[in-house]
Amino acid sequence: MALDLSKHPCFDPKARHEFGRVHLPVAPKCNIQCNYCDRQYDCCNESRPGVTSTVLTPKQALEYYKQVRQRVPNLAVVGIAGPGDPFANALETMETLTLIRQEDPDVLLCVSTNGLMVGPHLDGLAELKVSHVTVTINAVDPFIGQRVYAWMRDGTRVVRGLEAARLLLGRQLEAVRGLKERGITVKVNTVLIPGVNEDHVPEIARTTAGLGADVLNCIPLYPVAGTPFEELEQPSGSVVAKARHEAAHYLPQMSHCSRCRADAVGKLGEAMTQELFDCLQAARSPQAESRPYVAVASAEGMLVNLHLGEADELLIFDANGQHVATRPAPPAGRGSQRWQEMAARLNDCRAVLVSGAGETPSRLLTDLGVTVRLTEGLVADAVAEVYQGRPATPPRRAFRCGDACAGQGTGCG
Repeated sequence: MALDLSKHPCFDPKARHEFGRVHLPVAPKCNIQCNYCDRQYDCCNESRPGVTSTVLTPKQALEYYKQVRQRVPNLAVVGIAGPGDPFANALETMETLTLIRQEDPDVLLCVSTNGLMVGPHLDGLAELKVSHVTVTINAVDPFIGQRVYAWMRDGTRVVRGLEAARLLLGRQLEAVRGLKERGITVKVNTVLIPGVNEDHVPEIARTTAGLGADVLNCIPLYPVAGTPFEELEQPSGSVVAKARHEAAHYLPQMSHCSRCRADAVGKLGEAMTQELFDCLQAARSPQAESRPYVAVASAEGMLVNLHLGEADELLIFDANGQHVATRPAPPAGRGSQRWQEMAARLNDCRAVLVSGAGETPSRLLTDLGVTVRLTEGLVADAVAEVYQGRPATPPRRAFRCGDACAGQGTGCG
């Protein structure tokens, strides 16, 4: 089935109120230092490119995407936009895109890049059906470009000044041309910097339109403390409007940009909810990859209502709350050996949810990597608490070993 490109909220203003997107922060490194940028990897209170509250591995990003898909209505787009440059982290970027495409053949994939190193990956992007790529081009005149960038890294070589600006411009124009040859929609982002390139935006639009670019997004400078451009004033609305009006002679203009974070999620302009923030933080846990499942002691599969020692079998759930397996519990009567065997059977589970448990099995299982969580209520809610990093809902009454345990008070074993 052909992808519906009209659902991308950044490329189609009609879609912004209906469809959501999620940015997966898997690309921390950058190969260019822009004079307006300060990347931050644990930032929760700024809304701009280059910041994220955490960085994920590709597999963690996949699990996070599964959680987001359940919680964001009309989620249509998965993007990679930093907090560095996707192709300064090419292995992580391409692996993430591959995992998402395998998981969801119909979702739109997009990438936002400075264009320096996208060239070697053009065919790979096309094969994965990446439909949209944004290339940030702040100058098509190297004499202007050299004022925007402090340095750039081309492989192992660090380049500065006019040489760097010429190198970058050549790669960017090749990227736009190559993307269009492969049928990929291209948006050009241009940061309007007062006194640097404010009169140059129409020329950027004219040049990139000649290569087939589809739309231009003129973004006013956001002065960031600690950067060379921190003292510059943010351009006025009239200055931005003039640049967009003149550039519109060559390319359609995007005027609804939200300057998204590298971990943005939901509709444009919406803040990340606490629930989604918890999902993002939980996804970065080392257990998210090595122990993707949760075990549950339940009499009927709906409620967490069995003591650990009572359970003849354990139900296994994944991050989507889906029941994926049922495993027999080791038989009673062998003391600590029973719990060691249970830990081995649950070696891909990060936790076991029970209504009660003795001190010894709780300690042994936890030491072996399976956290024992005392809880009650619906299985779906209890499983969600684990994956969202929330505390367990405690049982309404203390449950001591022996209260209703098959061990009859002689201890779990």
